[in-house]
Amino acid sequence: MRQELRIPTRPVEIDLGLCRVLLAVAVATGVLLAAVPVLAHHSRAMFDMSKNITYQGVVKDFRWQNPHSQIVIMIGSGAADPSTAGTWTVEASDIKLMSAMGWTPKTYKAGDPITVVAHPNRGASNLVLLFYAIKADDTRLYRATHRYPEEKE
Repeated sequence: MRQELRIPTRPVEIDLGLCRVLLAVAVATGVLLAAVPVLAHHSRAMFDMSKNITYQGVVKDFRWQNPHSQIVIMIGSGAADPSTAGTWTVEASDIKLMSAMGWTPKTYKAGDPITVVAHPNRGASNLVLLFYAIKADDTRLYRATHRYPEEKE
């Protein structure tokens, strides 16, 4: 024999004012959270833009990519500046900016000798920001057309 289970129900009152406030808070939180990576992405605070360090080595990898191309370089222990010995990731700009400055996907390949002038990382990281590269014919390839206020040659 089956028995039916009856659950007493009563009308639920919804406070529309509270719903609107909660929705506004949720939307504002979403907008703020979405903006944080964009703001952090464009920050140069991690680099000392007032300093230029010259890195002379060999290209390990040239990554022609967005949002930032990268050049991975290896510098031997016999470097003129011993503080530059090691493997460095040199962050550059996006493909559009670099193309406008004369860069191509074939500008560098693994094994090519390279000289870059870059802004060092304020921390202990081997990630540095490209200012410009010096080609074998002594021409300079800049990261971008714009300069940051503290960026000096």
